[in-house]
Amino acid sequence: MKEKSNVETTTSNTNGNKTGPLIVLPIFPVSPSRQKSLQERAARLNIRSGQIKEVFISSSGPGGQNVNRRATCVCLKHIPTGIVVRCQKERSQGLNRFLAWRGLLDKIEKYRTGCLQAEKEKIAKIRRQKRRRYRRAKEKMLAEKHRRSEKKQLRGRVRFFNQLE
Repeated sequence: MKEKSNVETTTSNTNGNKTGPLIVLPIFPVSPSRQKSLQERAARLNIRSGQIKEVFISSSGPGGQNVNRRATCVCLKHIPTGIVVRCQKERSQGLNRFLAWRGLLDKIEKYRTGCLQAEKEKIAKIRRQKRRRYRRAKEKMLAEKHRRSEKKQLRGRVRFFNQLE
């Protein structure tokens, strides 16, 4: 089964001006409704044919001889934003290609809405929290913990020892 290559088409906006070549996605081994929804998302995000670089590389992991002999891993790069997506979830190149396109469009959408920046900040915050503390800061923190524990022990129940013995 031959796959169609990327074909350029021109579209017009509401004013009738040509907006330039949009990308027509290749035929994927998925249902026509999924194919159509992916095509519509690409058009809505205004993706151009020269903006995507598609590379097929050999993948690793489970999949047997098919994975070892063929380039089933798909790597897509959106050149204007620098977003890169790699997909090697499935054994077939066609399915991996569809999943990679879907993932790329998801990331571009998040990037344009600003969610991607918030996600990166969250990851950076977690990385800072997990980072090892410096010795002086660690000693200071532990000293504060000891003071707090002593204070809590003083709040505890008063214990009387047998002093008559």
